[in-house]
Parts: sequence; structure tokens; C-alpha cells
Amino acid sequence: MQLLLAALVVLPLLGALGALLPAPPGLKGRNPDQAVLRHGVTVTGVVLAASVALAAGFDHDHPARMQATTDISWIPALHIRIHLGVDGISLPLLVLTALLTFLCALYSYFKMPTGPSPKAFVSLMLVLEAGTLATFAVLDLMLFFLAFEMVLIPMYFLIARWGGAGKQAAAWKFILFTLLGSVVMLLGLLLIGVKSGTFDMVALATDNGPNSQLSHTVQLIAVLAVGIGLAVKAPMWALHSWLPDAHTAAPTVGSVLLAGVLLKMGTYGFVRIALPITPEGMHTFAPYLAAFAAVGIIYGSLACLALVRKGAGGDLKRLIAYSSVGHMGFVLLGIASLNPTGVNGALFANIAHGLITGLLFFMVGALKDRTGSTDLDALAGTTGAALYGRAPRFGGLLAFAAVASLGLPGLAGFWGEMLAMFGAFEPAAGLSRPAFLTFMALAGLGTLLTAAYLLLVVRRVCMGGTPHLAPIAPLGDGSRPDDRAPGEPAAAEAPALPDLARYEYAAWSPLAALTVLAGLWPAALLGLTDPAVQQLLGGGK
Repeated sequence: MQLLLAALVVLPLLGALGALLPAPPGLKGRNPDQAVLRHGVTVTGVVLAASVALAAGFDHDHPARMQATTDISWIPALHIRIHLGVDGISLPLLVLTALLTFLCALYSYFKMPTGPSPKAFVSLMLVLEAGTLATFAVLDLMLFFLAFEMVLIPMYFLIARWGGAGKQAAAWKFILFTLLGSVVMLLGLLLIGVKSGTFDMVALATDNGPNSQLSHTVQLIAVLAVGIGLAVKAPMWALHSWLPDAHTAAPTVGSVLLAGVLLKMGTYGFVRIALPITPEGMHTFAPYLAAFAAVGIIYGSLACLALVRKGAGGDLKRLIAYSSVGHMGFVLLGIASLNPTGVNGALFANIAHGLITGLLFFMVGALKDRTGSTDLDALAGTTGAALYGRAPRFGGLLAFAAVASLGLPGLAGFWGEMLAMFGAFEPAAGLSRPAFLTFMALAGLGTLLTAAYLLLVVRRVCMGGTPHLAPIAPLGDGSRPDDRAPGEPAAAEAPALPDLARYEYAAWSPLAALTVLAGLWPAALLGLTDPAVQQLLGGGK
């Protein structure tokens, strides 16, 4: 177990180095590009297998206890240690990261995005995986910061070198927002370490009672500083504006990893660091966090409704990016409730969002490959998608992902949002219940708006537009042979649209299956997170 967790972090780094080396003669395949893409599939597959083995060997009877721990002194003068561990909060995120990265590598093997050498692409994707896995595995504040920052450069280059229109501006916006947030976060982490005398997250989470080394003022400053950095990555409304541009410009696998994994790093930091280490500061700022979350839910939904409107020229990829602002608002609302129900809902919504939005971005990328556009007006027109008739399996799966995203009961998206609102209905002691009831009502309105824009997406993309019919001249017997007037040429038939390919089945079926499984059997995930959350909110006792 101990070696498995360490291997999860180290193997992608070794694989990234291996991707830059020449392929052995017997493994070159048809060309060197194929060899390095196959190398990416192999390494991410091994990492996924290790994460599944870690989950299988995890003591599910004690999910609140840190397991598979490694604790080695690294920089004694600064009290920084290489401290790794996994509990019921971090285990699902580790498996989700390994799964999504493997599926992205598999998809890229068949559909490599246009850009520079695949060697650099595979290497950057593996470095990104290593940084994300390390973020969820480390238990030292400085190591957390290093892992948190480690993912920025790979994602910047994935957007800037393999992205679409506007990729340079989007990549710069991404890196500037996240770096500025991280500088402020580093100051907060250093303040915690200096005032408490340790950067160990387990020790800090345990020693947060009346005898804590962190005064109320220190906690307020620390939460504000750390929270800004985490909120940028979350993404919280008002600090989210980098996200739509980054998603729209990123290649398909970049969008999948950004939505499915990177956004979770911010919300995970709130749960792992802010809640247990600075509880008094979180209690003070919780109403403000909940207010921003509720505004984000409404704002994201209204932005999506504006994009889906006929004639607005909205981009489907951009619409899904704005939907993430709303969905992650539910995660932040659950965290801000400061009670086990809300925090469990936030953790569940994290996983559900990764599965569902990852599937949506995969499908939108494939739709662009088929039609050449993600413009909703083009997709809804007579020359657009109309997927139910032209590619029924593709259209059916896209409709499934959309209704899962709107929170249909029985699918994964339902439980997290419902529990987050339940948490806001009865927030922790000392928080204003009328205020949180208002936030809950806004979140409930957001679910209705979410259903509206996603059903409109299904209507326009899967069913096609409703073209204007020319007047039909009846024949002598009153019959109408077709939908055109005499002398009017018949409308050209839309070109063939390929349905799901075998590699798309392989890459997307696990996400669809897990969406159904999590919706029908939520106890599988909640049974892991709840004991850990109860201990975390109880001061680690």
C-alpha cells in the first residue's frame, strides 16, 4: 500500500521522461508518433491499475484513518517532510484522476490533436497527471503548494500549443490568474506554518481546538489568503473569467482534464486545509463563500441560457465551461455550510462533475471533428448535427450526459447538488440560517435554469433546427407530394455523420457506466467520505 501510493506519484514522472527518449527499435510500430502515444496509454494504464489496487487494498472499515502513509524528513530546517497518505476524502479523487488521464491518453492515441510533436504532448500530459495525483496525496503544506503549481505549466502548453482559436490569449489568461492566486495562497500557507511551527497537515488538523497555535486573527488572514488561491482554481464566481476562454481554446483532452481534475484541486484544498486547520476563519468567511457560490450558480446558468439562445452565436464548448461555474458553485455551497451533509455533498458533486463534464467535453470535441464547428446555430441548422437522425447512438449518449448534468435523479449529478442544498438548509451552529436558506433557494432556482439550458441544448443539437417551410402548392387532387413549392429545388441532403467509433466506446463507456453506478449506489462513495468528513469537522479527534 505504501509503495502503491508513492508509485502513483512517481510513475507518471518517469513516464514523462521516457516519452522524450527515442523508442526502442522493436517498439516503434508504424512510426515514432504511434510509439510515443502507445507509451502514454501504457503508463497511464499502469497508473490506473495501481490506483485500483490501492482502492482494493484500502481499509474500508476505517476510511477516516490516513493509510499507505510515507513520512520522510526532506528539509529539516524548515520542518518540511515528504508526507503522503490517503483517506476516504482523497481516494476517490486519486482514482478519478488516474481514470480520466488514461481515457485521455487512449482517446489521443486514435485522435491526436493537431499541433507539435506527440512526444511533448504525452510528456506534458504525464507531468500534469503526476502533479494532480501528488496534490491529492501529499500531507505537507509546502508539498501541496509545489504539487498545486506543478500542473500549471503543462496545462499552459497544452492550451497554447495544441489549442484552437485564441489559444495564446487563453493560455496567458489561465497562467496569470492561477499564478497570481497561488502567490497569495503561498503567503497564507507560510503564515500557518510559521505561526504553528509545522507544515504537517495531519498535525495541524488535529491541533485546531482552543489550544491551537493559530489565533483568530491569524486564521482570518490565512483563510483569506489561502482561499483566494483555491477559489481561482475552484472556480468561484468573480475569479472564474479565465475558465471559459481556457476551455474554449483547449484541445479536447485538455478540456477534459481541466474540468474533470484541475478544478477539483481548489475545492479539495478547502476541505483538506481550510476546514480543519483554520475552522474559526472558515466560520467567519463561510457566509461570504456561500453567497459567491449561490451567485455563481445563477450566473453560470444565465450565461448558458444566453449562449443557447437562437441567433446568439453561442459556442457549445463555452456553454459547458460556464456550466462548470454553476456546478462547482454547488460544491462551494456545500463546503460553506460547514456541516457533514453539505461537505459530503460537495465531495460527491466533485466526483460527479468530473465524470459527467469529462464525458461532455469528450463528446463536444468529437462533434467538432465530425461537423467542423461547435457553434450552436450551425449545429442546430439544417446543415448541422440533428444527431438523433444522423448518428443516433452519438445523439443518445450526448442526451444522456446532458440530463445527467442537469441532476436527473438516478444519475450521479443528483446526489451532490441535493446534499449541498440540504447542508445549506441546516448550516453549522453560529451561521445565519435565514441567509443560508436564501442561498439554498437561489441554488434551487439554479437547478431549474440548468435543466432549461441543457434541455435546449438537446433540443437544438440532437433534434436539429426547425427550418422555415416554403408554401406548398397542392396538386389537383389536394395532395401534397413534398415540402416544396412547384419549381423549388429539393433541399440537399445533409452529409453523412459518423456514429460512435469503437475507440470512442472504449474511452467514454466507463464514464457513462460510473455515472449510472454513482447515481444508483451513492453509498459506495458516501461510505468512504462520511467518516473522514465527520472526523475532519470534529477536529481530527
